[in-house]
Amino acid sequence: MSAPRTELPTLPVTFRPTLTRVVLLSVGLAMFLVITVVALTLERLNPGERASFVFIAALFFGVLALLSRPRVSADETGVTVVNLTRTRRLAWQEILRVNLRSGDPWVFLDLSDGTSLPALGIQPGLAKERAIRDARALRALAETRGAGSDDTASGA
Repeated sequence: MSAPRTELPTLPVTFRPTLTRVVLLSVGLAMFLVITVVALTLERLNPGERASFVFIAALFFGVLALLSRPRVSADETGVTVVNLTRTRRLAWQEILRVNLRSGDPWVFLDLSDGTSLPALGIQPGLAKERAIRDARALRALAETRGAGSDDTASGA
């Protein structure tokens, strides 16, 4: 039994965990505002202590913004995988297979150099059905445009 045939998305297309991103950025902003307001309203704090509170709040927000960064962008010439701290550009021919197996935290791209690249921009955490749909779309693109194989992974 093979997976249902997926329609190819119109290029360029970007896949990202939107709900996760909204939650992370909302929590980060709320934490920043609360900590800043507390720092400014506590009368016992000197200016240096207030500044350190705001700095720590900004640091928390920065970490959550970094966690919300992952995405996978596809265009006519290839795929750009943006993970937490690294960005990698791949030609379609470099992608042999797109995998999202049951229990995987995100999509893995099997590459022609024998390595596997995690693509955190498609993750089933808060939106499993969307992640499966996005993984299927990326797989269909890779199979159509590159060196992808007919072998499909379970769950996606």
